[in-house]
Amino acid sequence: MHIFTSPESLYNHLRSLATADLHLGFVPTMGALHEGHLALVRQSVDENTYTVCSIFVNPIQFNNPDDLQRYPRTLEADCAMLEAAGCDCVFAPSAEEMYAATPVLKLDFGDLERVMEGAFRPGHFNGVGLVVGRLFNLVQPQRAYFGQKDLQQVAVVRRLIQDLGFPIELVSCPTIRELDGLALSSRNRRLSLEYRAMAPFIFQMLNEAKAKLQSGASIDDVRAFVKEEFLTHPEFLLEYFEVAHATTLQPIEALQPDGQTALCVAANLGGVRLIDNLVF
Repeated sequence: MHIFTSPESLYNHLRSLATADLHLGFVPTMGALHEGHLALVRQSVDENTYTVCSIFVNPIQFNNPDDLQRYPRTLEADCAMLEAAGCDCVFAPSAEEMYAATPVLKLDFGDLERVMEGAFRPGHFNGVGLVVGRLFNLVQPQRAYFGQKDLQQVAVVRRLIQDLGFPIELVSCPTIRELDGLALSSRNRRLSLEYRAMAPFIFQMLNEAKAKLQSGASIDDVRAFVKEEFLTHPEFLLEYFEVAHATTLQPIEALQPDGQTALCVAANLGGVRLIDNLVF
């Protein structure tokens, strides 16, 4: 497995491989890898002739400096896991390598960034769009793999691909969960044992909300129900619970056709911000 830390060395390596039958799969990550990331890598390995994974904690997508500082960095362990998963190439640049100067370009994803993650993390999706755009230009993959756990990010990247005309297929992969339902996340390792035991409550609420909606409860009633349930669990600080269209991420007032209704939630538990969603 090749490991590169500079954009130039990665670019030159990938161009040296260029042939008519080369199909590049790309998995962008911020490291601290878990089985969810590895599932993306394995799917890319199955569907492409060469797989690149980036590991870069992108500073311009963090609106909270403390969150950036606390984000786990485990490059050596990550590379060992990627090699075992069949990854061909890792790109692990420093911030200085990626940004010789602080970017001044501002991306506006319209209504997509006015709700949920966009509303609670100002500037987040601008940072996501800039780094993903840079990585797409550098790697030039045929396919890029993202996890559904970050549903709004998937929608933002889809818009980026459409509006800028990247010749890339976006592959959205199912959320991988622990046996108790907790969505795998790099942030989970920051939970204490006590809080880790509480964390599956988030997925429990998503399932209860889905069941109520499918039994005929109104969306307004379900929104109120979830908020009230979180109030009975004061260890959680609920940021939002929303019933939204699975593609546009805009709030809805009626259930959509199969596969187009999304239940989305973000909550803080023990100082760790957790997000999850359920699409049906």
